[in-house]
Amino acid sequence: MGVWIVIAIILFVLGSMMALKPSGIDMRLDTLRMTARKLELNPKLVACPEWVAGKDGEFGRGMIGQYGVVLDGVKLPHARYQVIDGQWRPATTKSDDKTSPSFDPHYGLDKVALDLPATIEPFVKALTTQANSIILYWEDIAYVRPITNPAYSRNSVEPDLLVLKAQLMQWAQQLQQASKPR
Repeated sequence: MGVWIVIAIILFVLGSMMALKPSGIDMRLDTLRMTARKLELNPKLVACPEWVAGKDGEFGRGMIGQYGVVLDGVKLPHARYQVIDGQWRPATTKSDDKTSPSFDPHYGLDKVALDLPATIEPFVKALTTQANSIILYWEDIAYVRPITNPAYSRNSVEPDLLVLKAQLMQWAQQLQQASKPR
């Protein structure tokens, strides 16, 4: 009888330890976010803003990855864009005050193609700029899931994120030039 109790205790302890081990997807997501941090992309998991199509295509629903770059010495207009047919399109809500000086009337990225790696582009939802930062909203968990991204490779994470960062900086430069008075 004592042997069975010892076996039950050992199985209980082993089961508890196995439950604490993160899943493969969680480990991939951790690798993605740690690499992004190393590249100064400032990843965060945030509540989906009301103007972004989140979970199940519903606006403002669920959690979404937010990756941003802070640019020193740069002044960007306040602007929001959403992805429509692989291009940036201005995103507005009924509460927007388009006469406000902080709202970008030029839409410097209107109809600009995403031009991101094929493993990232399908999961990108929106972009926002303010002051000296440019922020991309995307489903980073879909990037690491085998079902949604069968081409995932740990070796491609850093190159993909480097392309993402370079593209964010290019878009910031385009926005800065488009918002200059003519």
